Amino acid sequence: MGGTLQQLLLLFFFLSAVAPQVVRAVKPIPNSNLGVEEGDNSIGIIQKDIIETVNKHPNAGWTAAQNPYFANYTIAQFKHILGVKPTPQDALTDVPSKTYSRSLKLPKEFDARSKWSHCSTIGNILDQGHCGSCWAFGAVECLQDRFCIHMNMNISLSVNDLLACCGFMCGDGCNGGYPIMAWRYFVQNGVVTDECDPYFDQVGCNHPGCEPAYPTPVCEKKCKVQNQVWDEKKHFSVNAYSINSDPDDIMSEVYINGPVEVAFTVYEDFAHYKSGVYKHITGGIMGGHAVKLIGWGTSDAGEDYWDGYFKIIRGVNECGIEEDVVAGMPSTKNMVRNYGGSSGTAVV
Repeated sequence: MGGTLQQLLLLFFFLSAVAPQVVRAVKPIPNSNLGVEEGDNSIGIIQKDIIETVNKHPNAGWTAAQNPYFANYTIAQFKHILGVKPTPQDALTDVPSKTYSRSLKLPKEFDARSKWSHCSTIGNILDQGHCGSCWAFGAVECLQDRFCIHMNMNISLSVNDLLACCGFMCGDGCNGGYPIMAWRYFVQNGVVTDECDPYFDQVGCNHPGCEPAYPTPVCEKKCKVQNQVWDEKKHFSVNAYSINSDPDDIMSEVYINGPVEVAFTVYEDFAHYKSGVYKHITGGIMGGHAVKLIGWGTSDAGEDYWDGYFKIIRGVNECGIEEDVVAGMPSTKNMVRNYGGSSGTAVV
């Protein structure tokens, strides 16, 4: 997902290690159980009692507050922008799972933004607007990061291509999708540049008349820029794979290949996050969310965390964060390499 919610949902990566009775590792819940319920259209997601409960909790480890970004969001609107659907099991049977040798010496702290400081996309946070497209944003953001890391290409890829053109294979567009199928789309169809096919909602959910049920954009397969050819702007992934849920395997993948896409369950209290290390304390399940994981570390309190644009406890599969990690490697397919300069850039 993008924008401030992505920052929050990545801020969720700072979840710290707390008393065992408080930590609850939960698997993503099927969307059929997460529909809009009676009252969701009238009740705001920001609730004073949640803020009080979190801030009074002795083992919370984080501070809750009024989040101005969600000040006017109802529960129904908040649910809509959480766009990860549970992947059908039959679609996972042939997905390879990567593991790594424990002989690899990993640092105690790691930040992909620092290791690959020349890659500006790693630190960019995009805004998904009022579309449940986090599954697409997480995938596109990671792939463009990896093009920079492995091919020295600073490019912006099109979320709109994936969102509009993947179709039912990826899920239901603005009503949610499957992260691993986004990566398979990159393998089979590639994805054009953002310049060719920019995101349909550049204003986000702050513009007048914004409604949660915004339709998925139409797949046009035509560049918005004159003289650019759709097929020529495609960038591909070599493969699509999951990473074993062991934290060492996830860390090794990020350390060697770059950011990965992760999915997890979001609860009501997460919308109130202000600072500290998040863990689920109170409130019901709102939906599934996908984000980009860029590193890890240990807090001053000695709590291991995953790092993104927020932090979540590492090693206990909090909210299912470690069990649905996917990625792929960038491909040279459809690109003309330019070896004339020392930078190793590519003509795209």
